[in-house]
Amino acid sequence: MPAEQKSEIASVWTRPRRQREQLSREQIVAEAVRLLDADGIEALSMRKLGTRLDAGATSLYRHVANKDELIELVVDEVYGELAVPAATGPADWRDAAARSAYSLRAMILRHPWVASVLGQVGLIHLGPNVTRMSERMAAVYGVAGFPADETEQALSTVISYVIGMATSEAAYLSLIARSGKTEQEFAADLPAPPQGAGQRDPRAEDPAKAREETFDYGLQRVLDGLGVRLSAS
Repeated sequence: MPAEQKSEIASVWTRPRRQREQLSREQIVAEAVRLLDADGIEALSMRKLGTRLDAGATSLYRHVANKDELIELVVDEVYGELAVPAATGPADWRDAAARSAYSLRAMILRHPWVASVLGQVGLIHLGPNVTRMSERMAAVYGVAGFPADETEQALSTVISYVIGMATSEAAYLSLIARSGKTEQEFAADLPAPPQGAGQRDPRAEDPAKAREETFDYGLQRVLDGLGVRLSAS
């Protein structure tokens, strides 16, 4: 096929969907997500996925041209899990922003591989879930009163914080899983952080709650800063 004809389909989202196939795109994506959740991004290959689906690689290539297109699909799939509440006015933007941030964090902790590929997708072709959720999140900051040229920047600031924190959490939880210990057992073996006399290490008592409190503290300080910016503008 001439090079100019190959370039006509630049993304999985512009590829015509095949009908009446025994193996559907939805089946491929669902199994790819399960594979990624179990084994991580390094384990993803068209050959391995085909084996899990009891199908040859040729069957997969009828729906997905290559691994890059498959990543577009799985990222869009997990973005569909996000819960982004609508902000009805400037008074409730912060609550909507925080709940959206928590939903994004939860999604990354369920699918820790996603943080490593977020920069690989979405720069040119956006899937329907990524587009819809991004627009809903941006609308929260627009309702808050941020100028149009700052809405995306405000959203990006919060998302960057969430991705950074959740990626660290996911790596920590993966380390615990490999150790064969529970999170509480693992935390109990860690050196105690500096603290005042008589204080107890919250990680040893309820490590999941301690992680959430750490995340929330940083999130609230980011939102504090955005709130100050809103007041100034």
